[in-house]
Amino acid sequence: QVQLVESGGGLVQAGGSLRLSCAASGGTLSGYGWFRQAPGKERESVAIIRWSDSRTLYADSVKGRFTISRDYAKNVVVLQMNSLKPEDTAVYYCAGGVWPRVDEYWGQGTQVTVSS
Repeated sequence: QVQLVESGGGLVQAGGSLRLSCAASGGTLSGYGWFRQAPGKERESVAIIRWSDSRTLYADSVKGRFTISRDYAKNVVVLQMNSLKPEDTAVYYCAGGVWPRVDEYWGQGTQVTVSS
């Protein structure tokens, strides 16, 4: 059974940066992603990555500000978030599955709050 554990959320001022990590155990999946859910809104995909060749896809709202990457040796997926905006405030979830649908397994979520 694959398990995903996120870390790295927190409170940051607008314009700041945060780095989220997702440690995977119990197996390797062909794709991973970061999703987020803000209060009163539906969960949305932020960025996904294909494990074999690091192909990535991003939501338009984060292009140029967020970067998803993977550490092959450590089985970790990272989301580097720069130039954060208050509208990025949400619970961020790591997920994994069969590329390009990476929503089979989920982490517990980590809160990201961006103050203005």
